[in-house]
Amino acid sequence: MSFQGWKGSDPPMASSSLLPDYAVELWHEHRITIILLSLFVLGALRVYLHFTEERPQSLVFSKLYAPDATKSPVDAGNLQDEKPVLSEEDEGGIKEKKTSNGPRRIKGGISKKTRTASERGDKPRRIQVLLFYSSLTANTEKIARDFADTLDESLRQGAPDVGFAKPQVLDLAEVDYDEYFITPPKMENEQEAGPLDLFYLFLLPSYNIDSVNDSFLEHLRDTHHDFRIDTSPLSPILGYSVFGLGDREGWPTEEEGFCFQAKELDKWMAKLTGRKRAFPLGMGDWKRDGKERLSEWQTGVTETLKLLEQTGSLGEGVKGSGDPIESDDEDVEDDGEMLFDESSDAPAKTKTSGDLEDVEDLGRIIQLSGADKGTKQARVPIAVDFTTETKSKTRKTPPVVIKEMVPKNSPTYASLTKQGYSIVGSHSGVKICRWTKSALRGRGSCYKYSFYGINSHQCMETTPSLSCSNKCVFCWRHGTNPVGTTWRWVVDPPELIFDGVKEGHYKKIKMMRGVPGVRAERFAEAMRIRHCALSLVGEPIFYPHINEFLAMLHAERISSFLVCNAQHPDQLATLKHVTQLYVSIDASNRESLRRIDRPLHRDFWERFQRCLDILRERRFRQRTVFRLTLVKGFNVEDEVTGYADLVEKGLPCFVEVKGVTYCGTSTSSNAGLTMANVPFYQEVCDFVVALNDELNRRGLGYGIAAEHAHSCCILLASERFKVDGKWHTLIDYDKFFELLEAKGPDGDFSPEDYMGPATPEWATWGNGGFDPRDQRVDRKGKPIEA
Repeated sequence: MSFQGWKGSDPPMASSSLLPDYAVELWHEHRITIILLSLFVLGALRVYLHFTEERPQSLVFSKLYAPDATKSPVDAGNLQDEKPVLSEEDEGGIKEKKTSNGPRRIKGGISKKTRTASERGDKPRRIQVLLFYSSLTANTEKIARDFADTLDESLRQGAPDVGFAKPQVLDLAEVDYDEYFITPPKMENEQEAGPLDLFYLFLLPSYNIDSVNDSFLEHLRDTHHDFRIDTSPLSPILGYSVFGLGDREGWPTEEEGFCFQAKELDKWMAKLTGRKRAFPLGMGDWKRDGKERLSEWQTGVTETLKLLEQTGSLGEGVKGSGDPIESDDEDVEDDGEMLFDESSDAPAKTKTSGDLEDVEDLGRIIQLSGADKGTKQARVPIAVDFTTETKSKTRKTPPVVIKEMVPKNSPTYASLTKQGYSIVGSHSGVKICRWTKSALRGRGSCYKYSFYGINSHQCMETTPSLSCSNKCVFCWRHGTNPVGTTWRWVVDPPELIFDGVKEGHYKKIKMMRGVPGVRAERFAEAMRIRHCALSLVGEPIFYPHINEFLAMLHAERISSFLVCNAQHPDQLATLKHVTQLYVSIDASNRESLRRIDRPLHRDFWERFQRCLDILRERRFRQRTVFRLTLVKGFNVEDEVTGYADLVEKGLPCFVEVKGVTYCGTSTSSNAGLTMANVPFYQEVCDFVVALNDELNRRGLGYGIAAEHAHSCCILLASERFKVDGKWHTLIDYDKFFELLEAKGPDGDFSPEDYMGPATPEWATWGNGGFDPRDQRVDRKGKPIEA
């Protein structure tokens, strides 16, 4: 600032206009210092106020009956000697919170999980034990039911209000696998209308033949490998445990196969449940120590279930507990991958697959592994792992051994031979029919004689495959035959089967020589087989060389009736000419078919429909027959319309309607089949009349052609076989063989070309169908007057 123009003794006063300029100049010169100082003062003031101001005390509302709500449920359940926090307001204001001054004491043991209304609903859940079993001889069923009763008593111990429902016993041959082993079923508590938690138990005997165990284990394996299904679809269940029944006479040790199917089940259930093995696998031989081992296993399972009911947990196991793959299931090598042989001159180099060189560097690796000019021995390259795994795992793959379907030392062989079967080779059988015995004595023939002109005493009943893909509730073969969905056994040549079944049949005919009442002329005729019914047991079309076997029958002018269960459309499509082709139609809808036939194929209904389409295409090239087996309480009531739909779809030449034959076997009782399920003949007649009316209403052109009351069987025929007002259901067998020889097994000829003479009057509808040449007798063999 300049004062050069100033005069006088004192300097003049600064002008007021100069002050703002001075303040601005001062701010610009010291603004950074001022800002930092202000921030420091404000921060110090904030800290000072934070520590010095007196904050008001907030109200705390807590339950009088519970500990501090801020604690976890586990801590809340375990704290001892701690007073609950209370706060209440009175006239004087707010009282201070009262807390315990002593240290917290923690109670040891497993903590209980608190069941809240939001988690469990209004009422607590109960545990439902499902006990699954499989059996060929009904022994395991009795063991399973006794076990369930004992387990129920052990869980309740006189207290009916415990959290367990009554255990359910389920046969693996009857249950729907998709319903129980893809997603657990949702079951309701009938007593308290609440949900039920499921716990699976298994009693599984091991068989060295194909049984329902094989299809069940295959279903578990397919479920595990199905990418569309969750890795652990059965994880919602509480847990599982398996007990295996074996035979140490045939399999002395586990390595030799003792309880091998139970071990397999235990492994797959561990995978599907997410390692919820509640109790270790139990094994026992019922002939030796089975009862003791089962009792020990039951005790452990009972304790586990009680712990589960009290705590909601299976408990803490050791490390690795519940692993689906045990230590002896696979060999784990070292992490490193040896790239060069140790015998190489260069130092051995190990690299894990995680830090393996790029593909571009493989040329250098191969070059380094080559033989050096100065060395005599080449460096041999070892296999290079291209995967991203850090461990090389080599699973033990047992050698594939193709086994026999029915070995001679198997329980199935013993059971079938005891029933009168002659086992031919490893998978075929023959048996003399009761109608053959009856015809030899002049006491009547079966429906095939009334309907088609087949002499029962010249008929051989056989099958080239004892295995079946169904477990029908009405199977009169005692359910002991093997089952399977694919052929995986030793295949016997058709020549061996053909010669074997003829030899076995003639041996059984010769055994009838000394039976009282056998007619000499019919015995002589019986020594010449004229017809073969491929319907003994199992699935004949399942045999891989069925066409070759049929050709051998036809070469000796033996007619063929082949029965299939509509579960193998591929084999049916390749089948060549047979004299008459049967398809079992045991139900009119999917659910009823599943209940009656109990098929092993998961797509059984789709296979069934494809077979009907194939029969429709062949109705002008082969005599096709629908066989309807009526089981009261299963497929009789309100199914006429459904059966009419199937007939309209397949348009068979004939429809046989037959009432089920009750044989009183254990298999039938397991399926809930009793004499109450056997329809009276009048009920079968009423059903046939209703079905015929429905078919005529649709204009399909069928009529009631013949009957055989003694077999409880009635025949519906297409009007293609009605000539001049008379039914012609009989077969001209000589004409059939002439056509077959002239045009070959794939020849183009129709069923009308070998249609026989008119049906006998005594066999037509309303006349009973009993051959007048024969004499009817009662169960004691006394003649019955007509």
